Amino acid sequence: MAVFPAKKYPSAANSSTFAAKYRALMARHPFLLFGLPFMSVIVAGSFVLTPATAVRYEKHDRRVRQMTRDEELGVGKAGRKVNIKDEYYRLAAKDIDDWEQKRVKRLPGESDGIL
Repeated sequence: MAVFPAKKYPSAANSSTFAAKYRALMARHPFLLFGLPFMSVIVAGSFVLTPATAVRYEKHDRRVRQMTRDEELGVGKAGRKVNIKDEYYRLAAKDIDDWEQKRVKRLPGESDGIL
């Protein structure tokens, strides 16, 4: 069985290209030729994307604003003016102690829960 050599010999045509030179320098200085440019792109991207993100949130803030108390009360279906004193007296006028418990009518075939 033949033993293959561990070292590959580049052809003469490939030894003068930019990629071959870069590959040789990369083996000697990996951080300088790969790590530093990579980290630079990450940091630069952070600075570039910060204003874009700010524009997004400013647009959202313009669209969504805080409502006043009167606007909150008028949002519902029956938007009427509500006075807390009137609501209190209206509820106090009702007899809340006189009530009767009624069962809800069940659909056909549904268990009514009675044992």
